Amino acid sequence: MEKDIRPHLEADLPWEADTFFPPTTKRAFGLIGKSQAFALHVIGNELYQAVCDAFLTTKCYPYFGNRNIPNVSRPQVNNTIAFSVRPGNSYDQPLHRDDDIHYADRPRVERYPDQTNSRDFGVGFFVAVKKSTKANGATRFIPGSHLEATVQPPEEDFAVYAELEPGDGFIMLSSCYHGGSANKTTDEERLLVSCFMTRGYLRQEENQYLAVPIEKARALPPRIQKLMGYAPSDPMLGWVDFKDPRVVLDPEEKGRVGHQNMNKYAQAQTT
Repeated sequence: MEKDIRPHLEADLPWEADTFFPPTTKRAFGLIGKSQAFALHVIGNELYQAVCDAFLTTKCYPYFGNRNIPNVSRPQVNNTIAFSVRPGNSYDQPLHRDDDIHYADRPRVERYPDQTNSRDFGVGFFVAVKKSTKANGATRFIPGSHLEATVQPPEEDFAVYAELEPGDGFIMLSSCYHGGSANKTTDEERLLVSCFMTRGYLRQEENQYLAVPIEKARALPPRIQKLMGYAPSDPMLGWVDFKDPRVVLDPEEKGRVGHQNMNKYAQAQTT
């Protein structure tokens, strides 16, 4: 995976007038198209996807005529980023929540709802490619901040460090306050890859259809293609020519996947 993304990290330039990322931090984006290992083993990690299903799968039961039709919207990729945090950055990234992009507005709760898919808009997954320590800039996060109201500012004193060995993963709700930290070492790089999933009916932060060349998407297993967003969200969100968007990747799929989601509405109309 590092071999795949290293050239893209080295090509990254500092952002002008940037206080979100220190100038010594390198980034790479669109990782599904840059590393098949990332696509299969990070995006496709079964434990991570099970967590995403529990928190992000959305169900509704609208009426079509006098019939109540069950619909399911499954999670999709929100963004993919690699971070190379190098010595020399002198400040911590401000603590923030990644669900701000979806205009999250939640009240404070004492405990998380039993209906786990009712509160959050995203689930993140950080995987250490190299060792991640407090000294070299490990991610800070505030445990329990996912229970606080959206209007509650972060309190730095409550932050802890997600220290990881190479290959370790850290899963976090997007409502959790977090931020990268200063790399205070003289010779260590903190290298990690990350992704977030979001609800299937929300706009993706990183546009997967443009970030990942279509020939790269075609080479991936159908399961990963669907996680990228090449699948309709029930009842009919995301179609192409009123068909499953995977027909764009493989025209041979037309006869097999074309109108699956729409068929139940047609059946309801005729019964």
